[in-house]
Amino acid sequence: MKMINRLALIGLLCWLGSLMALPSHAAADREKLLKDPGVYATFVVFKMDEDWWKLDKTARVSAAAEVKAAFQKHSDSVITDTYLLRGLVEKADFFVRVHSPEILSNQNFLIDLMGTTLGKHLVNTYTFNGLSKQANYVPALPDDLKTAMKTPTDAGPKPYAIVVPIRKDAAWWITGQDGRNAMMTEHAAATTAYLKTVKRKLYHSSGLDDLDFITYFETAKLDDFNNLVIALERVEENRHNAQFGSPTLLGTIRPLDEILEILSR
Repeated sequence: MKMINRLALIGLLCWLGSLMALPSHAAADREKLLKDPGVYATFVVFKMDEDWWKLDKTARVSAAAEVKAAFQKHSDSVITDTYLLRGLVEKADFFVRVHSPEILSNQNFLIDLMGTTLGKHLVNTYTFNGLSKQANYVPALPDDLKTAMKTPTDAGPKPYAIVVPIRKDAAWWITGQDGRNAMMTEHAAATTAYLKTVKRKLYHSSGLDDLDFITYFETAKLDDFNNLVIALERVEENRHNAQFGSPTLLGTIRPLDEILEILSR
């Protein structure tokens, strides 16, 4: 009888182990969500409050583990990227970039994140919402410039991320299509020297936020990014930027575990 009970227990443990090994859901398609138009992105910037640093290390480590569970819970509906700002940005410690086909999914993930023990110590300093769309001005570019704009970024890690929110003035929106096409042709030409070293992505925010665009960059060469911005400040289109930055976010791309470890020290 003891042998039968032992075998039954072993069988039960094996069955439970097999259930735990099965994925609870399919992960969201990262490549598709980062490439396709019609995807909603939310950039959420956080600073830890003063009470967080008063907790003992054991409490901070326990709270960090709870955060990982919130990320995993929503991995079937959103993709997330995490960035460390601490030490580089005054009013923030880190930010999360969230993508999904429905902005409701972004919201549900963030509600759960902010409802964790760690989340209750988060001060949400900035939030930007945007939508990926087909390129508006590329079809009107000269053929040689269209070809140049397809230049892939160099392979290899790009540890730095920069986010620059942009709002255009009223004059930009009432300028005719031909006039805007001409200015964006000059804009595109100014970027060609940096296409290999600065990866970029544009989000449209008009009506979804107080912004018109969120510009997101990754690079291993911050000097090239600096020169790119200087080049763009010299073109006619720059005169229509009512807001460029404010805030500008400069951070390092870090895995969630590393950010949580730093915040738990």
